[in-house]
Amino acid sequence: MAAAGYAASPVGSAAVTRYEPYVEAPIRAFAIATVFWGVVGFLMGVLIASQLAWPLLNLDLEWTTFGRLRPVHTSAVIFAFGGNALICTSLYVVQRTCRARLFGGEPMAWFLFWGYQFFIVAAALGYVFGVTQGKEYAEPEWFVDIWLTVVWVHYLIAFGGTIVKREEPHIYVANWFYLAFIVTVAMLHIVNNLALPITLGHGKSYGLAAGVQDAMIQWWYGHNAVGFFLTAGFLGMMYYFIPKQADRPVYSYRLSIVHFWSLIFLYIWAGPHHLHYTALPDWAQTLGMVFSVMLWMPSWGGMINGLMTLSGAWDKLRTDPGLRFSVTAVGFYGMSTFEGPVMSIKAVNALSHYTDWTIGHVHSGAMGWVGFITFGALYWLFPKLWNKKALYSQKLVSWHFWIATLGIVLYITAMWVSGILQGLMWRAYDELGFLQYAFIESVAAMHPYYVIRMLGGVMYLTGALIMVFNLWKTVTSDELTETAPVPEPVATYTHAPAE
Repeated sequence: MAAAGYAASPVGSAAVTRYEPYVEAPIRAFAIATVFWGVVGFLMGVLIASQLAWPLLNLDLEWTTFGRLRPVHTSAVIFAFGGNALICTSLYVVQRTCRARLFGGEPMAWFLFWGYQFFIVAAALGYVFGVTQGKEYAEPEWFVDIWLTVVWVHYLIAFGGTIVKREEPHIYVANWFYLAFIVTVAMLHIVNNLALPITLGHGKSYGLAAGVQDAMIQWWYGHNAVGFFLTAGFLGMMYYFIPKQADRPVYSYRLSIVHFWSLIFLYIWAGPHHLHYTALPDWAQTLGMVFSVMLWMPSWGGMINGLMTLSGAWDKLRTDPGLRFSVTAVGFYGMSTFEGPVMSIKAVNALSHYTDWTIGHVHSGAMGWVGFITFGALYWLFPKLWNKKALYSQKLVSWHFWIATLGIVLYITAMWVSGILQGLMWRAYDELGFLQYAFIESVAAMHPYYVIRMLGGVMYLTGALIMVFNLWKTVTSDELTETAPVPEPVATYTHAPAE
């Protein structure tokens, strides 16, 4: 590896190397945005969970109803918190694993930062004011979609260009996962959002597809947004940060390659399992179910690879709570990628579909896998990006871990019980063949579980606020500042010095 914070670039001959600083200032901005939007997303989650438990909290205003604020929560967590985390870590990782300064330099990176933040704010305003196209995880109208496409193309150019000009011949596996995430999300976004604008003033449009074709395209997009945005991208994070935190190489490089190609091939076909018992042709539903079940193999292969990377370093879990976040995230990844294929089986789906069981499943992945792997990366990144010797407080990291973990447990168990109870009440018949329960009775039965779900969200948010304080103290503490090595502008090496 090149010297810490610097990229090697040859000058004149193979033995002469110039060291250029890596692009870091925009990456620091992305790291701060990740933390900020995370708190916003978790806060909105607590608010809408409270609205489900106590509907009067809708305030009887159109801008504050559950229907308007729910996409604010989902987009803030997925695209604002998750998206900023992915862009932040991918730009950090690709420079160091390629030993090359980011393609396009700081101007490109700053455009990505401000362009992406503009997309987040524009989308959120559309949700609050009711300007959406009504598609799950794809609510922004056409003009916001076009802007995101422009930003995303620049992202691909910056990331891909860095790989092309790399000094390291080998492309590390984390970059394969990041690249698959960037390319596939671009394809999903463009195809699912093809639309015909109707009114420029109100931004209204109609999608090119309709009926069951529209539903099929939407859930091809929706499930693969989970598969590539919330899985492949964060697996790139896992493959870089867990080896770094554990100070161990990846357990099996061969397994990581098998994991990558099998996951990429299988995930793209799994979307129809969201449409069981609908107008979608039965063969398409069955195809989605089969590929979903097959996803067990690559998913658990990746989980095993991540966990076994700690071979010989398990003792670090006692002393490094940041690593504890990352390893627990892999455990949640394994759990949610087991539960998902089970729920795709038609007999199980007949009970789970449209119930809170699905909400519990989604949040075990979102809070446990996506949230925890991001927290682990942030705790490792902040001292590096701000040139600090260590975090302000490891004890606060530990507090964050246990409070957030307990919050997840409360959340997902409440939703599992609630969901199964819903499914059983909806399908219960009396001796005459009539439904045994009115729908409103099932709604009333959910109330205690919705309160528990809200309390779990409050605990998760509390942990995030502890993290904010810890990271802020880390960045602002002069006592933790480390003297950075300053290499000569031009140095002669046969090999780049170790990082």
